[in-house]
Amino acid sequence: MSQPDGSQTDNSLTDSEMQARLLTQALPYMQRYENKTIVVKYGGHAMGNAELGRAFASDIALLKQSGVNPIVVHGGGPQIGAMLAKMGIESKFEGGLRVTDQKTVEIVEMVLAGSINKEIVALINQTGEWAIGLCGKDGNMVFAEKAKKTVVDPDSNIERILDLGFVGEVVEVDRTLIDLLAKSEMIPVIAPVAPGRDGHTYNINADTFAGAIAGALNATRLLFLTDVPGVLNKQGELIKELSVAEARALIKDGTISGGMIPKVETCIEAIKAGVQGVVILNGKTAHSVLLEIFTERGAGTLIVP
Repeated sequence: MSQPDGSQTDNSLTDSEMQARLLTQALPYMQRYENKTIVVKYGGHAMGNAELGRAFASDIALLKQSGVNPIVVHGGGPQIGAMLAKMGIESKFEGGLRVTDQKTVEIVEMVLAGSINKEIVALINQTGEWAIGLCGKDGNMVFAEKAKKTVVDPDSNIERILDLGFVGEVVEVDRTLIDLLAKSEMIPVIAPVAPGRDGHTYNINADTFAGAIAGALNATRLLFLTDVPGVLNKQGELIKELSVAEARALIKDGTISGGMIPKVETCIEAIKAGVQGVVILNGKTAHSVLLEIFTERGAGTLIVP
């Protein structure tokens, strides 16, 4: 069947013609991102789904094969919670954040820098690419300090300081090791665990950790794989692109609410740190990374300066 202008509809294309069209559309974007750094924060439900995990690994491999320099940062909150329960350690939360005592931080490091990290590395290596598992401790890549969080008591309206134990905030990133790995064609997969100058080990929120890494590398893109399509307007429709000023206005008027607020604020902080653009997209959609990077429409919400 033909269009009025004589062109074919997608329904009439053969598989080969469709693949050729997709490759043709992707080529300009491959050229745009060649030799550029893209940091991908991997987590959420996609991490617990074997099929989505393989799709994610193939996306990262294809980025590398296309001349892009991908860096993976991952979380693992549900897996940490499950291991703590298995070990008989009760999870305590303050202001929505996990309190991390000495026993807990040991489990956190074991799960994040151990089992989860190596699982992601293995998936990428199965594609034929070379991934290497790291955490902030390796090569003194990241240093952290004890997080300073406060919460306002709703009854007294008095602000109090939360003691979250060994929950940390990034204070320094040294990109030397990451740059060396990029030159050696390896794909770094980084767990958000880092040492402090005080000798302690700190558990760091994976989103803020990824933002700090991306900022230090002046990354072209930082992708947050989440459990939602992106930022939605009041009608529930996806917003394709926002400036920092527009994002702040949507927080102020309540369009951006709940758990999306800290996500967007992390995006804004990453842009202030030097990232050219940050994307919130749905990790439950197979190949969402490729759809975002190599297609015109993208796959989520792009936040730019």
